[in-house]
Amino acid sequence: MRIARFTNGSDPRYAFVQSENGRDYLAVLGGDPLMTPALPTGERVWLDEEGVRLLAPVIPRSKVVCVGRNYAEHIKEMGNEDLPTSPLLFLKPNTSVVGPDDPIVLPDWSTEISYEAELAVVIGRLAKDVSPEAASAYILGYTVANDVTARDAQRNDGQWARAKGFDTACPLGPWIETDLDHEAADVRSWVNGEPRQDGNTRDMIFDVPYLVSYISEAMTLLPGDVILTGTPAGVGEIVAGDRVEVEVGGLGRMSNPVVRRG
Repeated sequence: MRIARFTNGSDPRYAFVQSENGRDYLAVLGGDPLMTPALPTGERVWLDEEGVRLLAPVIPRSKVVCVGRNYAEHIKEMGNEDLPTSPLLFLKPNTSVVGPDDPIVLPDWSTEISYEAELAVVIGRLAKDVSPEAASAYILGYTVANDVTARDAQRNDGQWARAKGFDTACPLGPWIETDLDHEAADVRSWVNGEPRQDGNTRDMIFDVPYLVSYISEAMTLLPGDVILTGTPAGVGEIVAGDRVEVEVGGLGRMSNPVVRRG
């Protein structure tokens, strides 16, 4: 089941994404499905109607928890040799989240911005000290993420808050998919239509259930929190005027233009 957050000129609303005769429509929901039962109102909005726009499918209630260096080939391309013995965690603020087709705005204090295609996990219920075996019961679904990174700040700051947490550094979309084979999903990216990344979640060092468990031992996960699970090899730089696309197989593709404001 696909859950979207959208606008057609009004306040953001939620909907199930469904198809009829090869055409997608939004079955509008009453309320926020993370907080209330997901009950259709009976209203339909065609996804290709003028003025309809998908938004980030979730604005995290408290945090985006990210996992660094979770693919061996990406570790190598970043100049590191040793594989981690435990997940490397960092946070993005919810103010970094944007949605499909929203611009990635390059900050004026950085000259080296990278894309990172990732599978994102959306938490559906409060989770604390969850075992890996029980983790699936706390997951609402999955979405596509781009962990946009200011590489120069990442190298120079000594910690990653500014490099990873600036405004627009966390595109999410196009929707939440509740039924996904997260153990073997392709993770890909393109810049201006040229393929850049082509990985698969089977190559993750720490899988999704382990990550949910590990993170929940350290911090309580709330409904709507998001976990970014790491990126495969092939990351690279983006500049103003580019368009970057990221995709997770079985879930969907998201595209964002890149701009710089003086």
